[in-house]
Amino acid sequence: MTVFPVSGVETWLWLPPLAAFIVSFFTSMVGISGAFLLMPFQMSVLGYAGPSASATNLVFNLYATPGGVWRYMRDGRMAWPLARLVILGTLPGVVAGFYLRTLVLPDAARFRIFVGAVMLYLAWRLLSAFVPWAKRRPAPAFATADSLRLARSDWQRMEFALGDHACGFSVPAMLALAFIVGIIGGTYGIGGGAIIAPFCIAVFHLPVAVVAGAALAGTFATSVIGVIVYSVLPLPGGGHAAPDWLLGSLFGLGGLVGMYLGAATQKHVPQQALKIGLGLLLCGLGSAYLWPR
Repeated sequence: MTVFPVSGVETWLWLPPLAAFIVSFFTSMVGISGAFLLMPFQMSVLGYAGPSASATNLVFNLYATPGGVWRYMRDGRMAWPLARLVILGTLPGVVAGFYLRTLVLPDAARFRIFVGAVMLYLAWRLLSAFVPWAKRRPAPAFATADSLRLARSDWQRMEFALGDHACGFSVPAMLALAFIVGIIGGTYGIGGGAIIAPFCIAVFHLPVAVVAGAALAGTFATSVIGVIVYSVLPLPGGGHAAPDWLLGSLFGLGGLVGMYLGAATQKHVPQQALKIGLGLLLCGLGSAYLWPR
């Protein structure tokens, strides 16, 4: 076993990349980097829960998300106008998230509650579309460069044409959502894709094909800023919450391969199966973290 000097974690070198590969393969199919599931892994399996654990999670995103982003770009499934909006809104929130993490949630007990609450919220967003009274809106599972087209873009509304299917959203509402997501993502160490992707799917009724690539691109940009913030800004009692770069890099290498393969596989997997499976997993993990110990 290897001891990581920054975090104090003791584990096998092969375990972090393997865990990251498995997580990222499935989560990248719905535009999520997998960092939201690596945080429970760090806390429960590796025993690493301090503020620098959030920064280490963001290091994972630096390695893992480019593979998924590149694959979506290569397949013509990257909605860059949506990605730019997500980045513009989330960046200011990341700084606020750093202070929330270090001032309000520095200890493991309170952070577990925060993690559990975020997971249950995400599960609700994903699974609420499948309750009997939910409105069903048909959405294509796969977009190509020819079928994904920007139909309208101004400060009031953005709309996409996806083959014969049209979808759109309010730009101010998306920016407000992205700012809140930046706060939560900066606190948790997930970059924000895990929150904004389910919200865009369940509330704005955007197809996974439109959301997935844009959410990953936004996650990468906000993770860069998040790592800088955690490394540079001082903690209230002095010092910094810099990431464990070795541990984060091992996570990232496994996630890079998992994300690329997951993005390539997405078009072959039904959206409904992806949403239900991810929602049930989040529900179980969130409940476990909120259960009294």
